Formats: sequence, structure tokens, C-alpha cells
Amino acid sequence: MKGTEFKQYTIDASGKILGRLATEVALLLRGKNKAEFVPYREANVKIIVVNVEKIKVSGKKFEEKKYIHHTLYPGGIKTVLYKDLFKKNPSEVLRRAVYGMLPKNKLRDQIIKRLEIK
Repeated sequence: MKGTEFKQYTIDASGKILGRLATEVALLLRGKNKAEFVPYREANVKIIVVNVEKIKVSGKKFEEKKYIHHTLYPGGIKTVLYKDLFKKNPSEVLRRAVYGMLPKNKLRDQIIKRLEIK
């Protein structure tokens, strides 16, 4: 939406559960908390998440959760453990969780650009 001002939210992630935080961020990014929500239009929202390195996960997820993707080549399955990805880049963990909760359409890549993780 060109020429319009974005509403900015700042969320402190310290002590919050990963999935619950991602759900809250995805809801705000889509604009579903506003009365004028329509699914085919972007909301004028920018979200800044701070203290991402203090996110928690429940159960054995820290040790056992895996992120899997395929390169589309034979034998090209790649696996990264949550603890390794979190150690390397904690903001990528939250970005992947929010990205997976957004609708799988052309707007998804535009919406995720308005998420800033510090």
C-alpha cells in the first residue's frame, strides 16, 4: 500500500513460547485484529520483535525438533536440528514459524518482509 503509514508494533519475546508468539505475530501481520480486514489485501502493519534469543520451547523440542527441506535433486533432503539453528541464528527460528502460519499465496512473501526481528 503505497503512500500510507504503517502501524508499528513492538513485541518482547523474552520468556514466551515459540508457537504462541508466532501465532500472535502472524495474526497481527495479516491484520486480522482490525475491523476492516479483508483476506486479499495487506494490512498497514510493521512488527518488530526483540529479545528473540530468550524464546522458549516446551518438551523435548529443543533437542529433537528438525527442520527438513528438499533441494529437488535426487538424495537432496537436508535436515537441520532446532538447537543448531537456534544457536546459529535465533531470529530464523521465529521467521520460519511465522512464515509457516501465513497463507500460502502471493501475499506471503510481501507480508513476511514487514516482520523485523532484532
